[in-house]
Amino acid sequence: MASNQPAPGAPSPFRSDSFGDEDRTWEEWNPTEESVRPVRGRHRVAKQRGLARSSTVLGVGVIAAVGAGGMATAQSKPPVSISLPDSIADSLPDAKSLPGVGAFMSGGSDSGHETVAASSPLTTAGITAAEAEQGATDAGEALRARILQQAEQQQAGADADARAAEEQAAVEAAAAQAAKKQSAAEAEAAAEKKAAEEAAAKKAEAERLAKLAASYAVPTSSYYISSTFGQSGSMWSSGYHTGLDFAAPTGTPVKAVHSGTIKSAGYSGSYGYRTVLVLDDGTEIWYCHQSSMDVTAGQKVSTGDTIGRVGATGNVTGAHLHLEVHTADGAGIDPMSWLRGKGLTI
Repeated sequence: MASNQPAPGAPSPFRSDSFGDEDRTWEEWNPTEESVRPVRGRHRVAKQRGLARSSTVLGVGVIAAVGAGGMATAQSKPPVSISLPDSIADSLPDAKSLPGVGAFMSGGSDSGHETVAASSPLTTAGITAAEAEQGATDAGEALRARILQQAEQQQAGADADARAAEEQAAVEAAAAQAAKKQSAAEAEAAAEKKAAEEAAAKKAEAERLAKLAASYAVPTSSYYISSTFGQSGSMWSSGYHTGLDFAAPTGTPVKAVHSGTIKSAGYSGSYGYRTVLVLDDGTEIWYCHQSSMDVTAGQKVSTGDTIGRVGATGNVTGAHLHLEVHTADGAGIDPMSWLRGKGLTI
């Protein structure tokens, strides 16, 4: 059996210089600004708020970029000579028969990106055709540029999302402010409308009373109110006053408060001389304690016509006109409120 061991005295296939030159000196390599080629293009410094969202991507990008820079700088070092024993070298397969390797040697492409020929230096492997057209000659430099470009694109996307969120918040705040102003304007408009309606109603009522006042008249003149409706006292047989007293000199004219028909005119006990005037709606007006009467039953009168004179007949303590107002069903009501309701000032 043949032995693979070398013959005595023959030189060993594993030489001491197979892994490098003995005279060559090695030194620690630290990338510096002079040893690392600058990256083409302009790269902006990420904003502080953007770092929080893309710090992971930037960190990986920086590490990869530094490694790529080291790869790019390593090409300036002289190649190291490596040799293998003939027995091992003879048993290695043909490089062109290895999957994926033949493409580098024959100029083919295993992916969508075209790569340079295998005869090119190792540092140019992985450069796309577009990058080669732009002048890229170093794979490490190209990789570093791509990583930084991707990080910059992600940072730009994060900034765009932040701006979109701020714009959306501004739009919502503006909409809320507009809604608040609209609500205030609507409330103000409603208040103004209500005030206008109240003013219009008040004006209409005043016009109605003015029109009524033109068709109604105060029952006498030169008077003052001596007793009011509902006033209690022993002077009245019912225990309270049933009308409104207009104290005036004897002989002062007594007038019809509104147009109507004389129902009765004559002496009526404690009321003295009394005239009853019936209005068109059935309301009765009683004029009591007159000194004289100028109308008779069934007579038609108009507003302001003289129907008698102030006197002191019946149960009285002085000259005055005792006026009572009765509804169509006979109930007595306050004459002052009734006269004021007709637009008269008492």
